[in-house]
Amino acid sequence: LAAFFGQTSHETTGGWATAPDGPYAWGYCFIRERNQDVYCSPNQQWPCAAGQKYYGRGPIQLTHNYNYGPAGRALNLNLLGNPDLVATDPVVAFKTAIWFWMTPQGNKP
Repeated sequence: LAAFFGQTSHETTGGWATAPDGPYAWGYCFIRERNQDVYCSPNQQWPCAAGQKYYGRGPIQLTHNYNYGPAGRALNLNLLGNPDLVATDPVVAFKTAIWFWMTPQGNKP
């Protein structure tokens, strides 16, 4: 459990080397990735929805359509069509983080 919170705190940190109280005092700072690229990779099983971006969201900073798709399937949610649920619904945010943490991840494009 401590490792999970350490990882998610690191993923969402806003700290920098000269930050007040040091770089590690800023965990859980960002809900959305600051660089909001599309992160859409060609994938027949998990096609990108029109107008959606799959940048990092939530405690694990889930990225790419090929992660939002399986996470949504596991949680019975359409995260390909509405990836922002990971940023706007705290329960969904932590469910996706726990899903990603606990699900073996194979090689991806």
